Amino acid sequence: MTRARGGYVGRVLHVDLSSRRLEARPLDPTLARAYLGGSGFGAKVLWDEVGPDVDPLSPDAVLIVATGPLTGTAWPCSGRTEAIARSPLTGIYGDSNAGGTFGPGLKFSGYDAVVVRGSSDAPVVLRIADGVAAIDDAGDVWGLDTIQTEAALRDRYAAPALQVASIGPAGERGVRFASIQATPNRSFGRCGLGAVMGAKRLKAIAVSGSKRVPFVDRAGFIELAQSLHARLRANAMFPACSRFGTPGLVRVVNEIGRFPTRNFQDGEFAKAEEISGETLRERYFVRDTGCFACPVRCDKVYRIDAGRFAGLETSSVEYETLNAFGAGLGNADLEAILFASDRCDRLGMDTISTGRAIGFAMELVQRGILTRGDLDGLDATWGNVETILSLVERIATREGVGDVLAEGVRRAAAAFGAAARPYAMEVKGMEIPAQDGRAQQSMGLAHMTSNRGADHLKAFPTVDETGSAAEVLRRYGPQFLPEMADPHATRHKPFLVKDGEDFGAVVDSVGVCKSGGTFVMAEIYWPEIAAGLRLATGWALDEEELRAIGERIVNLARAYNARLGIGRADDRLPERMTAEPSPARGARGQVAHAPKMLDEYYALRGWDLVTGWPTAATLDRLGLGDAGRALWGYGGG
Repeated sequence: MTRARGGYVGRVLHVDLSSRRLEARPLDPTLARAYLGGSGFGAKVLWDEVGPDVDPLSPDAVLIVATGPLTGTAWPCSGRTEAIARSPLTGIYGDSNAGGTFGPGLKFSGYDAVVVRGSSDAPVVLRIADGVAAIDDAGDVWGLDTIQTEAALRDRYAAPALQVASIGPAGERGVRFASIQATPNRSFGRCGLGAVMGAKRLKAIAVSGSKRVPFVDRAGFIELAQSLHARLRANAMFPACSRFGTPGLVRVVNEIGRFPTRNFQDGEFAKAEEISGETLRERYFVRDTGCFACPVRCDKVYRIDAGRFAGLETSSVEYETLNAFGAGLGNADLEAILFASDRCDRLGMDTISTGRAIGFAMELVQRGILTRGDLDGLDATWGNVETILSLVERIATREGVGDVLAEGVRRAAAAFGAAARPYAMEVKGMEIPAQDGRAQQSMGLAHMTSNRGADHLKAFPTVDETGSAAEVLRRYGPQFLPEMADPHATRHKPFLVKDGEDFGAVVDSVGVCKSGGTFVMAEIYWPEIAAGLRLATGWALDEEELRAIGERIVNLARAYNARLGIGRADDRLPERMTAEPSPARGARGQVAHAPKMLDEYYALRGWDLVTGWPTAATLDRLGLGDAGRALWGYGGG
């Protein structure tokens, strides 16, 4: 097997924790060309190795951590890494993307990806330094939070450039939405992949090294990358995105009625200004920070100097977290939100799912389905900070009602009884993030179709969120106007979602940031990614082939879910979204014509309208004939 072309270091580390065997294998260049890296690699490994009979928390489960050919390069926002496994939360395809510096660190340590199988009989750390891997004892850090774990490993290994991805107590205890926290406060959130590491007794992956990424045309690549840095800086949205980061979305999203409030009972929060990005910066901002090679530097360090939480210094506070612990819970105490965010990072829990689980419990009390006694005596009044912070701890430790909520809202609804089910805001078992589809039809559809469950970043539809006719015209053409720019229109939204999913799959596979604030698709789109890959790898890759790769990845993940029994019936929103008009001023009614949009989306994808599965012909066209045969019993060559 020949070594992969430029853009890759050319090795994959295979780890069996049961036997403690480590094996470095050459990266298959055919795999690289077909799937690029990141989530593409993960989808392929899951399909090949993790069948329907493999429990997500069993030793037979596989965890993949993969970079892409642009990770750790001069390309703008190239600090991204993907973690992939069958999700303990949803039971289906699961992946998570984190920024920061861990991904480049993994690549510099000498590996494009790590594939972990088996389960250790005692806590361990996977240590990689300049291409040499070892499995070390982690008994002294088991039980520590993620910040403590990283500090202890830095002391142990005395490597100034050490990058750590670790789990906290939540992952150790199998919280189904436990996260993996990467240096310094970046999260592989969603899907519960921290619980996969916990089940494997893998406390952390610690990497360091000096390996650099080769290029076929280094000068050409650097020139293109520098031009893209300049284009991002010149974009009209750059100043606000750089100044406020994603918290700057609070005001905008609240105004359009897309800001989930009190478990999606409303899309508008009367006290949104109190938890806005502007207020956050004015009161608590310390300094800017950012991910590898990022000109935006949308991350911030915040500090509370006085009061109950005095001395708290934290970073990576996102729009989603401000909603999950703020409006979603009827809470306008910004300092308590900062504290809850920091606790989730330290405990290793996804902030979106944690907040939604708490909001679900609060609404059940509001509706008389649960009592105060059911919540361990806690007062579940909306906005009660003491209850919110107590439930964060109880979920992480699986204490009392926290043990039920740690299972996620779908399983919790089953435990609480049929009356609780209508208030479980989830799709395919994944808690819905901070977008109310009743105010943006494309986002409602995106929540339905995402392979990992309710998700805003897989399709990442933004042109109707912003109402940008100019961006629709530039990206798609005049035939899509005016409806595509109208957040309340449904026409053309299936096309928008499909295109976003295909592009997002490529972005998550090459190892760069999807947003770069919220405007990166305005400057870096299919032609730019294709050009960068040609210069890095030497592949004669055009936009058409790149689009086919995106389709291939999305379809393989869908086929993986189909093999698990997931189909059209699972592409559905909670009834609240389709039957209850939103009271928010910026919203108009509910998610309209969802079945019709789904039919059009399936037709665009070449999926069966009844089952929602990719047809054998579609899978064959994408080089996935084996998946076609597995699903349909016949198909491609």
